[in-house]
Amino acid sequence: MTDRQPSLWNLLSPTANVSSLPTTTPLSCQTTLVPNRRVGALAAGKNQPKNPVKAVLAGGIAGGIEICITFPTEYVKTQLQLAESVKPPKYTGIVDCVGQTVKSHGVLGLYRGLSSLVYGSIPKAAVRFGMFEFLSNKVRDENGKLTSTNGLLCGLGAGLAEAIFVVCPMETVKVKFIHDQTGPNPRYKGFFRGVVQIVKEQGLRGTYQGLTATMLKQGSNQAIRFYVMTTLRNWYRGDDPGKEVGLLMTGCFGAIAGAASVFGNTPLDVVKTRMQGLEAHRYKNTWDCAKQIWQKEGVMAFYKGTIPRLGRVCADVAIVFMIYEQTVKFLNKIWPEKT
Repeated sequence: MTDRQPSLWNLLSPTANVSSLPTTTPLSCQTTLVPNRRVGALAAGKNQPKNPVKAVLAGGIAGGIEICITFPTEYVKTQLQLAESVKPPKYTGIVDCVGQTVKSHGVLGLYRGLSSLVYGSIPKAAVRFGMFEFLSNKVRDENGKLTSTNGLLCGLGAGLAEAIFVVCPMETVKVKFIHDQTGPNPRYKGFFRGVVQIVKEQGLRGTYQGLTATMLKQGSNQAIRFYVMTTLRNWYRGDDPGKEVGLLMTGCFGAIAGAASVFGNTPLDVVKTRMQGLEAHRYKNTWDCAKQIWQKEGVMAFYKGTIPRLGRVCADVAIVFMIYEQTVKFLNKIWPEKT
């Protein structure tokens, strides 16, 4: 009587011990299942592109799609942060802000400043993911696994890079556009004319206001997000680094990472927004801005716009990571990695 053959579950299980298979296992099983187990072990993070150029392309596509979906929440968040603590307050809350904007400017008023973010979000996400993959490829182990600590450090590097090269000028223009709308006679007519006007009146420095605050915000943002994402992915994969993280799970992990970054650095976001607004001349520097907010408005002023930012960022990070992963899959099919 022949030995009992192992079940399909035992063969495919991540904990299967290939070397312990019975010698009577059919040759077809040995030649097909064993190599597949080997490939799975070496394909840790198999959707992670070894070539940073793929990450740049995938990140740019993901960033452009995401901002078109979530911009209204960014608009409301910025308006609430720009509103001074005066009596009576300009807005009583999120609903009032949306209502006043729609009443004064129509539904499209919630998209004022979108062009500056569309033009900026594509290169921002491209730089972020490109830099992250470039750095992470240097520190992954032989199985392609990235530790949580290295994920945090690589995320920090990616955040600083996007802050310097893309985010600071993009955010400065966006905040000025949104702040300009609060006046009775908006001065900026379109993205390019607005940028030209800002540079003409304030010089190139006018598009780089709040650089320190932006670097602090973006660096901590991406450090927290990639740390959380790396930790959750490693936890989900367990002992099988080649286990694929599904689309829905990627979105859930992204939302958690986004929420963590919101609660971790909203005060920096408030300071950055004030430093980039039309009243930025009131502050000597980033530290002076934070000091004035603390003295004049109290500690809660550092958490203005937290709720709309929470909604936007959770959706933002979830959408970006989902689209990014799917785009990388597509690029890997038409542009296979060399082994």
